Amino acid sequence: MSTALITGASGGIGKAFAEKLAARKTNLVLVARSSEKLQQLATELRQKYKIQVEVIVKDLTETNASNAVFDTIKSQELTIDLLINNAGFGDYGDFAERDGERQLNMIQLNIMALVDLTHKFLPLMRQRRSGSIINISSIAGFQPMPYLSVYAATKAFVLSFSEALWAENRDYGVHVLVVCPGPTGTDFFTEAKFPQSLAGSNNKISTPEEVVDDALKALEKGEPTVVTGGLANQIIVNAHRFLPRESLVNLVAKQFKGVGDW
Repeated sequence: MSTALITGASGGIGKAFAEKLAARKTNLVLVARSSEKLQQLATELRQKYKIQVEVIVKDLTETNASNAVFDTIKSQELTIDLLINNAGFGDYGDFAERDGERQLNMIQLNIMALVDLTHKFLPLMRQRRSGSIINISSIAGFQPMPYLSVYAATKAFVLSFSEALWAENRDYGVHVLVVCPGPTGTDFFTEAKFPQSLAGSNNKISTPEEVVDDALKALEKGEPTVVTGGLANQIIVNAHRFLPRESLVNLVAKQFKGVGDW
């Protein structure tokens, strides 16, 4: 049986990955901050699918958190066949007025932890000439996003980084996939402190399960990138091909400068 490591596994897309992979008889290593949520999920998956589920309670914004995760897995003599870098968060608002430490924590989690974990597990996969990495980006990574400036920039990094790794590692039998969801039914809008008027403005909200289904299908096909959520999201990610960058950024700014209750 193969083993998957999932960060941000206590809810949303990470939890959906855990459930879908468990149903495929994949052993799991679940990483997140919430011990209670992880333990509950692990117990449910062990009982239902008769698989091995390990839990690592760790905040990946902390110094040396990735080292701690890697060392724990190494000490347990586990082989990670699939790494899913899912953990991340956003923050809505005018950059100059947002909390600076939160912006740095976002970069630490969305970029630095992802890069660090990838760099730790990728060489081992190359040595075995097998393995897969799924990095979670966003449709926000395809263009600048005023009022989500740091979040969109981190997701642009993940998109570019992952597609480059896809090309670098094909000859080593290692597949790298970047997943770019649109609005999804998770706690993202609440955690990012979106105005209620904006959080509820999108009629097409994918479920985490739909995102994961699309991701796993793309992984099986060997694709480098998948944009989930249908035609509307495809139009969004290709808008930069048809509009001047200045016009596109102004359009997004008008859309995201929400007026309403927080």
